[in-house]
Amino acid sequence: MTRVLVLASKSEEIKKEALQLPVHERASLAVSLIRSLDEEGDPDTEAKWMEEAERRYREYQEGKARGIPADEVFQRIKSKLG
Repeated sequence: MTRVLVLASKSEEIKKEALQLPVHERASLAVSLIRSLDEEGDPDTEAKWMEEAERRYREYQEGKARGIPADEVFQRIKSKLG
């Protein structure tokens, strides 16, 4: 339990310091942190997403799936979110 509190405290300290950085340095830090999240994932994720994208595109070309206009998609999202 103590270790969790120490880590949370350290995280908060780092966050406060990072927020004092100039905008371009904060942006660079944010990109680095986000990229680090991808590194911890499944190494096959990219290949799996490519397979899924190709499968969906094939189904679209074969007429097994239909496209939905972006305006309609956004409208559906807005209505669901209120």
